[in-house]
Amino acid sequence: MFCSRKRVGNHQGFTLIEIMVVLVILGILAGLIVPRIIGRPDEARRMKAKIQIQSLETALQLYKLDTGNYPTTEQGLGALVEAPSTGELANSWREGGYLEKGQVPKDPWGNDYIFLSPGTGGDFDIISYGADGTSGGEGKNEDINNWDLD
Repeated sequence: MFCSRKRVGNHQGFTLIEIMVVLVILGILAGLIVPRIIGRPDEARRMKAKIQIQSLETALQLYKLDTGNYPTTEQGLGALVEAPSTGELANSWREGGYLEKGQVPKDPWGNDYIFLSPGTGGDFDIISYGADGTSGGEGKNEDINNWDLD
């Protein structure tokens, strides 16, 4: 038993007025949404840098648990992926390193994180200089420091 559907009315498609109304609505939505989306990439990069810095802090804490100290400034963050060859050698360095992907990430703008140990803000400092890659700045160029994270 098949049910047949009866066509109600003789609709051939959309009218010009219906299409125009849809285009106007889409234009209004685009006008409201696009400006908000355009400002978000910088905000997203800053958030990614903060998350990466927190991840590096965790890896450094694991490093200290195994070795008894943090890497020196000279050894840098590279000590998290390769056993240090300078300074105090880490006898208890974990095979495979302390970072999941086996490499130190660059900040979202493609620059290396600055690592100082001992640091001015604590046992160590991890700094991203922001979009401009230089110290200081405001907005998207503002530095992101591990001691300032929320």
